[in-house]
Amino acid sequence: MVGRYCHICGQENIETRESFWSLTKHFVFDILHFDGKFWYTLKYLVARPGFVARQYCEGKRNSYLHPIRMYLFTSAIFFLIFFALKGNQLQFKESPLSKKDRVELMDTLNRELQKMPGDTSILHQLALARDTTKDVFLSQFDSARGFSFSMGNSGQYQSISEYDSIQKALPKAERDGWINQMFTKRGLELKQKYRTNMRQGFNLMWTDFLHKVPYMLFLSLPFFALILKLLYKRRKNFYYSDHAIFTLYHYIASFILLMFMLVIGQLQSWTGLSGLGWFILLLFFVWLGYLLFEMKLFYKQSWSKTIAKFLLLDTLAFFVTLFLFIAFLLVAFLMS
Repeated sequence: MVGRYCHICGQENIETRESFWSLTKHFVFDILHFDGKFWYTLKYLVARPGFVARQYCEGKRNSYLHPIRMYLFTSAIFFLIFFALKGNQLQFKESPLSKKDRVELMDTLNRELQKMPGDTSILHQLALARDTTKDVFLSQFDSARGFSFSMGNSGQYQSISEYDSIQKALPKAERDGWINQMFTKRGLELKQKYRTNMRQGFNLMWTDFLHKVPYMLFLSLPFFALILKLLYKRRKNFYYSDHAIFTLYHYIASFILLMFMLVIGQLQSWTGLSGLGWFILLLFFVWLGYLLFEMKLFYKQSWSKTIAKFLLLDTLAFFVTLFLFIAFLLVAFLMS
């Protein structure tokens, strides 16, 4: 060892055992260092679309926060705010029942009760005393005649064992395919599990899906970068990793803009100020146009080519996102 640093790896020659005060100083320095880079990166990310990604790909990286670290940080903050402000609003809730609908449903219930054997007066009185909201009323109606949820062919059977026995009795050519069997069995499981409370079952599955959305967006990153790679395949000076860096910073900026829209929307609901709605609309159009200016500054092509590729990118990204949305939705309903 000659001097203060190792001439091979550059590590500082320090004692392996540090005092509590030394650890505290390192901790504070790391936090402030992170914050300094974060705000410096954020300033240029908002003011100059595409500039930070361009600087990073050109090797000027020391002043900017690493895109993956910044992505994880901003996405975590965004989804914390999102679920805190909008989590309850995304549930299946009771809707008011009109007087006409209430009379029609009561007549239907009376007809169903007359078909049931035994004394139905208690059920009848219970139905009359129920709160007049549509979903609560239907929940009681379903509990009296059986839950009518159907997925695949589950509406034709009462249990999985019944379905399996009927399938085994059929000729092999007439049996359901494995996809239909999977959906039918899942439907029968849900029918047994949430027989008297359909809303609770759907809320649990929907909540599980919503908590998978961050993973869905993270999985969409390489697809978005791949589309850019295909659109700019003639630009040999851009590698796939460069498109990935551009994508990460674009997602970061999107999280920040959407975060402001969420907060302003919540302020509007609290204060009742209608003027805030126009500000949200303005931010929405800024978000739509942000990608266009990013592409123009980062790839440095003419406006005509940039606009054409911008429209293609939006179209292809929409279908990729739709595919991932459906895939994750199916996973949530089949696995939750």
